[in-house]
Amino acid sequence: MGGSVVVGLDGSGNSVPAVRWGAEEAAARGLPLHLLHSWTSQPLDLPIAQEAESKKCFGAEVLAAAEATALELHSGISVTTEQVSEPAVDALVDRSGQAAMMVLGSRGHGAIAGFLLGSVSLHVLGRAECPTVTVREEETVAYGRPEVVVGVQEPGTRGEAVLEFAFAAAQAHQAVVRAVRAWEPLGVRGYVPTAPAPPPGEDLSAVAEEKKLAGILAPWRAKFPGVTVVEHVQRGRVAPVLLGACSQASLLVVGRRMQRTPMLLGPIVFAVLHHSFCPVAVVPRI
Repeated sequence: MGGSVVVGLDGSGNSVPAVRWGAEEAAARGLPLHLLHSWTSQPLDLPIAQEAESKKCFGAEVLAAAEATALELHSGISVTTEQVSEPAVDALVDRSGQAAMMVLGSRGHGAIAGFLLGSVSLHVLGRAECPTVTVREEETVAYGRPEVVVGVQEPGTRGEAVLEFAFAAAQAHQAVVRAVRAWEPLGVRGYVPTAPAPPPGEDLSAVAEEKKLAGILAPWRAKFPGVTVVEHVQRGRVAPVLLGACSQASLLVVGRRMQRTPMLLGPIVFAVLHHSFCPVAVVPRI
């Protein structure tokens, strides 16, 4: 994987876990870390004056503190910093074209000013050209739990970027991949009552979904032979199933469609970003 791990900093406390997570990711993958701050997009509640020079000075302090944190954790990584005058969304989306991934902080569950309802992160998540990871402010240890959970919903090339990212993350951090596929009963999806019933004790839909998941994962098991894979097929709607599978996860990986309008993010991505207690990686599907 080429490019840098880019961390967007807004100067609030929720940036610190994102810096830690980004530094860990850069060290594990052998990538440089790039810290970016837009002085024109600082939160309104920061205790600084509104003059441009004061904002620039504050931004320089934010970047210096973040760089020190990253190097304290991983002294061997390459760290660069950048303060820009362009809006944060534009700067981050522009850098995403050359980045390996982006990392954004959030203010936790239920916060009105949290990342999901904040225009910066919402628009970056919907427009970034590379995988974008959101890390909540209560996250204290990067990859402190043993699993990377990935949603596997569509066979074919559109899901390859999602699986590639999940398996590469698991390999870099010696974690297990839990590949999750949700399905709904035929009755929910228009089951025809006159169709033959499955044999007693056997749910043909579940068997079919298990076979489908195994087939999707086969080439990835071959490509990443050192990664342990848990196949997880469960009846239910996608978002609740994914959220329920994350109790031991360090990261949840989901895909998003490109060029979504008028919504930047689909309902499944929106739901897991809102309710997941672990970091979430949103991967654009080409």
